[in-house]
Parts: sequence; structure tokens; C-alpha cells
Amino acid sequence: MQRIKKFFSDVVREMRKVSWPRKGELTRSTVTVLTTVVFFTVFFAVLDLGISKLIRLILE
Repeated sequence: MQRIKKFFSDVVREMRKVSWPRKGELTRSTVTVLTTVVFFTVFFAVLDLGISKLIRLILE
């Protein structure tokens, strides 16, 4: 039981050392990630569509 208490005590101590992002930084990072995800989703959807049409043309 003592080891569990020490573990959680250490976790709390380490969490106090964490440098948490400010609201503006968090917002910018979130927008960057979402924009990147949307871009790659569209990119791979178009790529998949193009390859599918190419394969259909070859096989027909």
C-alpha cells in the first residue's frame, strides 16, 4: 500500500513540473492538427479515387 501512495505522490509532484500550453498556443496547435488531418483526408481520398478509376480502365 505504501508503494501505491508513493507512486501517486510522485505523479502529483511530476505533474506540477509540467509546462502546460497557454490557451492561444493550444488553439493554434489544435487548428494546425485539424487542418493537416483534413488536408491528408482529402488528398488520400482523391488519390484513392484516381487509382480506382485507373484500375477500372485497365481491367475493362
